[in-house]
Amino acid sequence: MSRNRAEIIAGALVLAVAAAFLAYGARFVDLGGAGSDAYTLSASFRSAEGISVGTDVRLAGVRVGTVTALELDPATFRARADFLLDPSVEIPDDSQVAISSEGLLGGNFVEILPGGSPFNYAAGDEVLDTQGAVSLISLLMKYVSGTEN
Repeated sequence: MSRNRAEIIAGALVLAVAAAFLAYGARFVDLGGAGSDAYTLSASFRSAEGISVGTDVRLAGVRVGTVTALELDPATFRARADFLLDPSVEIPDDSQVAISSEGLLGGNFVEILPGGSPFNYAAGDEVLDTQGAVSLISLLMKYVSGTEN
C-alpha cells in the first residue's frame, strides 16, 4: 500500500508541474490567433524560403500578425502567402512586404515596410510590392566565385 501511495503522489506532482508549465507558456503564446476582428491580406513572392504557416508578420519589429496559408500559384510559379493582421493596424496601400531574416542564425519573418499613402489596404487585398527571401548560400557562392549575377 505504501508503494502505491508513493506512486500516486509522484504522479500527481508530475501532473501539477506539467499544468504549471502549460499555464506559464500560455501567457506568452497567442493560442487564439489574432482575434475574430483580424483581417487577411495576401502577397506573392518569388521565393518564400524560410517562412511557413505560423510565421510572424512584423511591422517595425513588433508582431502584428501571422502567416495563415502558404501555397504555390501554378499559373505564375510564385509562392502566395496569406496573413492575418491585428485589426488595430492599418497598412497603407503603397506598403512593401518582404521576407526578412532575424540574423545569420535566426529564422525568417514577414516584414511590412509601410508606405505613406493616405489610403489603406482592405481585408482580402493583395500586396503587390513584395521582396522574396534572399538565400545566404547563393550570396556566399557569388562571393566565392566572384560573379555578380
